[in-house]
Amino acid sequence: MSAPSWLPLRRDLSPLSPYGAPQVPAQASLNTNENPYSPSPELQRAIADAVLKVSSELNRYPDRDAVSLRTKLAEYINSRSSTKLGSQNIWAANGSNEIIQSIFLAFGEGAALGFTPSYSMHPLIAKVCGTKWIDGKRNPDFTINISAALEEIAGHKPSLTFITTPNNPTGGALSIEDIKRLADAAGKVGGLLVVDEAYAEFSSQESAVTLIASNPHVIVIRTMSKAFAFAGARVGYMVCDSCVTDAMMLVRLPYHLSALTQAAASVAIDFKDELLGYVSTLIKSRDSLVRELEDLGLRTIPSAANFILFTGFKADAPKLWSELLGKGVLIRDVGLAGYLRVSIGNEAENTLFISALKELI
Repeated sequence: MSAPSWLPLRRDLSPLSPYGAPQVPAQASLNTNENPYSPSPELQRAIADAVLKVSSELNRYPDRDAVSLRTKLAEYINSRSSTKLGSQNIWAANGSNEIIQSIFLAFGEGAALGFTPSYSMHPLIAKVCGTKWIDGKRNPDFTINISAALEEIAGHKPSLTFITTPNNPTGGALSIEDIKRLADAAGKVGGLLVVDEAYAEFSSQESAVTLIASNPHVIVIRTMSKAFAFAGARVGYMVCDSCVTDAMMLVRLPYHLSALTQAAASVAIDFKDELLGYVSTLIKSRDSLVRELEDLGLRTIPSAANFILFTGFKADAPKLWSELLGKGVLIRDVGLAGYLRVSIGNEAENTLFISALKELI
């Protein structure tokens, strides 16, 4: 960032660039891993009714601890993973990025370790919060070398170790056995293992929430933006031991989750069966899109998320990205040489993407 001389921007922030995907008009917006299916009219009406109900009390602060929403989120996790969690095991915030920031604010006095390429906000938020970030490496196929990762944890002794499963931007997922090994290693050095599961509903792997009861140093981050098609509402949450929740109270901003957000999110959870019904549709579309890309001679990275990282095209990635945009298709250049990432859209968007790609490669 280029700042004028009169602006006392922290020197360690000046080399950074703001996070964000391009926001440009396109017929098919397949760049931010959104769920392409809008809430049903019934759900829209239910949200409107809930918002109308709380709007008469907007002169009052919202429930500071969002207990009702956290209780519903715990029940949702229990129904998915056969756990026995309560509201004390959940912390909710304005998107999972606020959860990540709160984790750094509370526990980031030591170093943080993550395995790149992965979610780029982890190191960026670490920098903003003053936590030293250590880049752990992945295999050439973007999988995590567990043995090497265990050595890095033992050697660096990070306060926080981040893993993202399914991983963004590559799509790969870790088995619960591998996560347990990483959790054991983090525990031995007195650190926390933070498992970012933003895309968990798209994966067949067992969730790390099942480890928390016997591994209180494991934190799982979730979001309602993807599977719940609720990106515009900005709701993320954390599943953890109650001691971790207590620590969040020290760093959270007062009344950080509005009454409107809490009301809308609670209704969305009530409609979970409808919303999660789109997940199976997106998984089928993902598998179909993989076949179509490979039929074009391209190579895809195995994905357990709602996006696909692909390579094998002759043009460089920025050029192909620009040419696709010229045909009305917006995908993501994630900064990996020779790779592009496409989110799974609806049938029309996926068809337009493949049609445009056929004309360009």
